[in-house]
Amino acid sequence: MEHSNGGTAVIVPVALPTSARDGFNSQSFGRALNAHVKQSRVLMVGAGGIGCELLKNLVLAGFGEVHIVDLDTIDLSNLNRQFLFRHEHIKKPKALVAKEAAQKFNPSVKILAHHANIKDPEFTIEWFSSFTIVFNALDNLDARRYVNKMCLAADVPLIESGTTGFNGQVQVVKKGVTACYDCEPKETPKSFPVCTIRSTPSQPIHCIVWGKSYLLNEIFGASEDESAFDHSADGENANEIEELKRESAALRKIRQSVGTEEFNQMLFDKVFNTDVVRLRSMEDMWKTRRPPEPLDYRALMEKSTAAISAKDTVLQDGQKVWSLEENLVVFNDSLDRLSKRMLEMKASQNGDGQDAIITFDKDDEDTLDFVAASANIRSSLFGIERKSKFDIKQMAGNIIPAIATTNAIVAGLCVLESFKVLRGEYDKTKAVFLSPSGLARLLNPSRSLRPNPNCPVCSVFQVRVYVDLSRATLSEFVEDFVKSELGYGDKDISVSNEVGILCDPDETDNLEKKLSDLGIKSDSFLTITDEEDDDTYVNVVVAIQEAKEPLSGKPIKGVNTGGIKIPAKPKEEPATKANGIAVINGKHASNGKASEAVPAKRARPDDVEELLTTKKVKTDSSAAAVARSNDVVVIVDDSVGGAIVIDDD
Repeated sequence: MEHSNGGTAVIVPVALPTSARDGFNSQSFGRALNAHVKQSRVLMVGAGGIGCELLKNLVLAGFGEVHIVDLDTIDLSNLNRQFLFRHEHIKKPKALVAKEAAQKFNPSVKILAHHANIKDPEFTIEWFSSFTIVFNALDNLDARRYVNKMCLAADVPLIESGTTGFNGQVQVVKKGVTACYDCEPKETPKSFPVCTIRSTPSQPIHCIVWGKSYLLNEIFGASEDESAFDHSADGENANEIEELKRESAALRKIRQSVGTEEFNQMLFDKVFNTDVVRLRSMEDMWKTRRPPEPLDYRALMEKSTAAISAKDTVLQDGQKVWSLEENLVVFNDSLDRLSKRMLEMKASQNGDGQDAIITFDKDDEDTLDFVAASANIRSSLFGIERKSKFDIKQMAGNIIPAIATTNAIVAGLCVLESFKVLRGEYDKTKAVFLSPSGLARLLNPSRSLRPNPNCPVCSVFQVRVYVDLSRATLSEFVEDFVKSELGYGDKDISVSNEVGILCDPDETDNLEKKLSDLGIKSDSFLTITDEEDDDTYVNVVVAIQEAKEPLSGKPIKGVNTGGIKIPAKPKEEPATKANGIAVINGKHASNGKASEAVPAKRARPDDVEELLTTKKVKTDSSAAAVARSNDVVVIVDDSVGGAIVIDDD
């Protein structure tokens, strides 16, 4: 329904009577599917571009109960494509506003909103397993991988989706039936030479990476994020690398002063004065570039009186490029907020604080403010252009712009695939790619791939176990569960988590320690690796869950582990030949030897006929000559096979 409001057309949703809507849906879906839809309890992670469209579809289709999880708040830049939000909703939580707006479309659907991070401990494996289907509508690789892992552990189907510009993708993930999100390699984030980031930045992105992956992690996180840095040239800069290591060690000492009155100035003086003075002393480094200018904290504070008095206004204006003084105000204020969080986290861990870390999240105002202010102050030192907080959020969060129409098409495809999942028709599910520039058609569906036997995430065998964390030791976990219940017997094994190896045949010091003392808590994952050379089991990932009630006798109890049989690792395939070219373990080789060639894609028989009829053979004169001389037909297909890394803002 549309009416005029001061010359502006306003669309007001009109909810159909429940009986009429149910009748229409029953006619469209069929009675059996409509009944499944009404009884379904679904989770939607992300309430952004795809999320708004998807939530509308889920509600109109009549899904019985819909949970929404999103950490973000609404920004002005969201309004052009996230249609559930209006100008008056800016700064409000996306999940809560999306629930309120979507509820009007169908009041009979139960919608529950969670303004939270999906990685928060309240969202356990058991909580995931309570859903019929999980829908991913996320905009970053890390969260996607996390939900993928949790859905596999909970054995709940996941419908993964994403968009970038005019391109889109939908994929159905079902444990043991279809490929998971990590079955195909994803594009890795760009890394930067460590000396460029730490000593000679020349672009705003260099300063942003420094603030996000170095400074924030050294003070509040798990030390240096190595993935952001390229260490290939470390040997050529050995002296500078040693200096940088000493600087990191000094920062870790400053970290111990978090929460004190001197902390902010100590950190500022270290990174914006002492370190800069050291850099300036290396005269050869500045023969062809402008040397950085160190800053004096007290002098800059004296110039910041006006900025301090306008702090609230400064913090709220993310579109403005802050002055140096305003950046100092944001730097201090964000440090105060982060320090308070760190102290609260340590207090909740009985003062231990070993696991008290804060990591960057583009939707976390505290970390974003700190990175933005730190990067801009550093840019000022080196004469580099400063950026607005809005721009820094895009760059630090690797945000790719999205288009409303693409989001709507992908959201519709998600619901269509969910109908197949509800019917249990996984053999009919498709991986659908939206490619407007494709030669054949706008939508390119292909049968869902089988799981990759070498996938590090889903090729493992997964089990769950209830543990009394107050008394269970690692030895009891190994002897009473791994060797007894899982059937490893006398096999040599190692047990590890994301930190590293906890025990193996040569490392037994941790066996008598409690799991809780080793940092193992509810919803932690332990990996069991078979160290035997013959009849080797695949890796087993054990999801640890806190026992709901006291366990009598042994403090560890497996969940549905009776009669399980862990599969053996697939044996290495011998080299075969195709068109005279050797293929060893999926890699082409020259003269029968494995090379660094691009890994071969898994064959899709369904697509062979289509490829022959709709795709063109692409070649150049040199490739054609090689093909003729070796009697090999070269077919280059750019549109079928590989996974697409797609993000939704």
